[in-house]
Amino acid sequence: MALRPLVPGPPAPHTRRVSPRRRLHPAWIVAAVAFVALVGAAGFRATPSVLLHPLHAEFGWPLATISAAVSVNLLLFGLTAPFAAALMDRFGIRRVVAAALTLVAAGSGLTVFMRTSAELILCWGVLVGLGTGSMALAFVATVTGRWFVRRRGLVTGVLTAGGAAGQLVFLPLLANLVAAYGWRAAALVVAGSALAVVPLVAWLLRDHPADLGLPPYGATEVVPAPARTGGAAGHALRALRTAARTPAFWLLAGGFAICGMSTNGLVGTHFIPAAHDHGMTETAAAGLLALVGLFDIAGTIASGWLTDRFDSRVLLAGYYALRGLSLMVLPSLFGDSARPSMLVFVIFYGLDWVATVPPTVALCREYFGSSGAVVFGWVFAAHQLGAAVAATGAGLIRDQLGSYTLAWYAAGALCAAAALFSMLLRRRPGQPTAVSAGATGGSAVPAGTAVSAG
Repeated sequence: MALRPLVPGPPAPHTRRVSPRRRLHPAWIVAAVAFVALVGAAGFRATPSVLLHPLHAEFGWPLATISAAVSVNLLLFGLTAPFAAALMDRFGIRRVVAAALTLVAAGSGLTVFMRTSAELILCWGVLVGLGTGSMALAFVATVTGRWFVRRRGLVTGVLTAGGAAGQLVFLPLLANLVAAYGWRAAALVVAGSALAVVPLVAWLLRDHPADLGLPPYGATEVVPAPARTGGAAGHALRALRTAARTPAFWLLAGGFAICGMSTNGLVGTHFIPAAHDHGMTETAAAGLLALVGLFDIAGTIASGWLTDRFDSRVLLAGYYALRGLSLMVLPSLFGDSARPSMLVFVIFYGLDWVATVPPTVALCREYFGSSGAVVFGWVFAAHQLGAAVAATGAGLIRDQLGSYTLAWYAAGALCAAAALFSMLLRRRPGQPTAVSAGATGGSAVPAGTAVSAG
């Protein structure tokens, strides 16, 4: 009697596997589009230090006034992040990112018509702050949390480096545009660049791997997309209320606030004016800051790789301590040209610039689980609050004392405090070590998710 061939039954729910013949998981396409969007958003955030003196020369506004507009930008950039993460849960990543890029373009383009410092704050501070804040590092945490199980730390580092890449691409271009054609030409270039990314986002960015019937990268089971939640603001505030009851949140937020003070708020905003005070041309100083961005890319990617393998607490402590030492020696390195010692500082500081992000994201996942992306948005808000304080504070120090020296020393001392905060963080009971967790990107795999060995 002929044997009837066995007919396989339907697969069990949520266990469909990725075909081994698939060469490229869509997660990598989503990550690539997210990288490009972050580069586009970084363009206008790179302009404040280039435009400080041109705006002062044309309008006569004090540096403290212009720095206040930068502070509004930095503050909204941070405060928007947790609500943007919640909005992505409600409306999807694609819609939020496309709207954010449009806001950046509008804010940048409208600055060419401004006549008062209030209009500067509205365009440069409010519109661009809201737009870039919607594509802040909470966006990175959302993408990596949804699309990756393996290589989360590495991909977090690569996406975080997107901001550095934007700085690297735009700073020399903007400095030369300002020198040749004025600051308005630079603002229009940034607006056009942000708008150019919108069609790419609409075409290729996807909200969740389950929308394509696929598991996240590194898993073998399809994880259903979470139900769209109502009340994005309420969701963000509930996550904050829960996290704020834990010491870990305040240690992470305090350290990241100091991170913002010592990077975006101080060096990112005031390095070029400080170098100009010592006789260096703005174009040369912008080139040095762009070089910081170049090494930032390498440092952040390396930090992501390290986060997959070592304790994030130790990494953070080391990053903050080394940054503090470098800021302490910076005042002695300025001159009318780029000396070798200044180039050493630029390389070292660039490697450390946002190397703090991958371990901080990993720790938010460790302590706060499925709310990790939204909680990281609040931690990032603290980062930008610190940046806003430093941007205005350093401008006031320069106006009152005629020098930035005190600002550099104060930032170095605060970085030492941030290193201490990192060492005070305690490992959660039952949390896997960095080595064992490294196979899944530095964080525990969600329950019920099978991990591919490939």
